[in-house]
Order: sequence, then structure tokens, then C-alpha cells
Amino acid sequence: MRTTDQPTEDRDTARVRRSRLSPERERELYEAVVELLGEVGYDGLTMDAVAARTRSSKATLYRQWNGKPQLVATALRHTKPVLLEGVDTGSLRGDLREIARCSETAHERDAALMRGLAHASHDNPDLHQALRELLIFPEIDALHALLRRAVDRGEVAPDRPALNYVVHMMCGAFITRPLVEGKQPDQTYLLEYIDAVILPALGAA
Repeated sequence: MRTTDQPTEDRDTARVRRSRLSPERERELYEAVVELLGEVGYDGLTMDAVAARTRSSKATLYRQWNGKPQLVATALRHTKPVLLEGVDTGSLRGDLREIARCSETAHERDAALMRGLAHASHDNPDLHQALRELLIFPEIDALHALLRRAVDRGEVAPDRPALNYVVHMMCGAFITRPLVEGKQPDQTYLLEYIDAVILPALGAA
């Protein structure tokens, strides 16, 4: 499987920088950031507003997270667990179906928020990079681990070309249906998509 190049920023350094806050204080701050995002969107969110909502100083916020993009992405990472984390049903089909189930719940809850962030990231490379590092890469890593288990179980041949494109196929399920059919990718659609597209591409039963 082709791996995704990750940024070279030292994540341990970032964790040390944030270590001055207690876990409880961090959680409170992250929840306030996500709350503000839901109220005003990314463009409307300011460090002044975060400081006021969390009773913090802007200097503290910048010292801990450098700026709004890193703070927002970190808040999302800590308040919205990795979707694929812990998915291991013992079969590839079972794992993919469990992802579909979890995806529908997450999509219904966070669709407007994530659409707003996706739009904002087009004009903000720092936000785009932060979202990739803290939200997208962990999901990709978890998916690669899931696929490696399928290969180890003998469900998928290790040289199957489609292994490099499962991420793209899964993203396509969510992006193209609203464009082509004007409908959201509900669970029925996702389960049919898994059986009709992803599993055959991987040569899995």
C-alpha cells in the first residue's frame, strides 16, 4: 500500500508546548472552540472570541497553539475521535460495514461544520495543512492498519493495485452522490457501495 507523506513538524514538541494546561482545562477549551465554530463558522471565529469564551489570554492561546488553524484542528481532533479507531470485526466486509455505520452518524452530526471548514481550507493553506495532519492522516493510518489485517488474513492479495486507492474510493462515496444524485450517502447507499465497488476492486469476497 502506498503511504501518505506526513508533515515534518515535531508532534512531541507541540505536546510539550501544551503540557502547561491540565487535561481538564484543555478539554474545556477544545469544547468551547468547537462550540464557537458551530455558532459563527471558521471565518467568524477569532482568537479574541476564544479567549473571552474560555477566560484565557490571547498570549496563552498563541503560545500553546501558534494560531487559529492549529487550535481549531487540535480542538476537532480531541473532541471528535478517529472514526476508524477500534474498528476490528474480524473481516474486511465487517470492518467496512462498521465504518459505514459510524460514518452516517458522524455525517449527520457534523456535516455543516465540516463543509464550512472544507470551504475555508481552500483559501487558508495553514488550516488545510493542520486539518490534514490532525484529522485526515490519523484516519488514513487507521484505514491502512485495517487493510493490512485483511491482507494478513488472506482476504486481499498484497499486490492488489486497488489497495492504493481505497481512501479515494471511500471519499468518492461521500462526495459524488450529492453531486450526481442530489442525495446524501445514507447507510443503505454506503453498504451497497461497499459490496458493489470496494470489495470487488480489492478482489475480496
